[in-house]
Amino acid sequence: MAGVPADGLSHLRVTLTETGYLGPGRADLLELIGSTGSISAAGKAMGMSYKRAWGLVQALNEGFGIVLVESSRGGAAQGGAQLTEAGKVVLGHYRQMQDKTRAAIAGDVAALRAMLDIASRK
Repeated sequence: MAGVPADGLSHLRVTLTETGYLGPGRADLLELIGSTGSISAAGKAMGMSYKRAWGLVQALNEGFGIVLVESSRGGAAQGGAQLTEAGKVVLGHYRQMQDKTRAAIAGDVAALRAMLDIASRK
């Protein structure tokens, strides 16, 4: 089954306020900014424009009410972006929630998959 995660968890969105939320796309963007040092490179890796990636960074910073991503303008030093300590903490908590969710649902996912296997053999 292409595109179906083996662990059954395809989407976990954690909503803290109307504007402060984190889901898999935003978490992946944060992670890629952390590893590439660039909003542009992170967006490109996810198949999105710089404008879209920058808009998500602004929404994250504003939604959480703290700076999760710091950026510096281009020029001779080429600019760049990095996760702040708060950004690293937020991303770390989200990834932990994903792991805990996977563990919590593993038995139910296996049971449902077994039902599908039985049904497909009929």
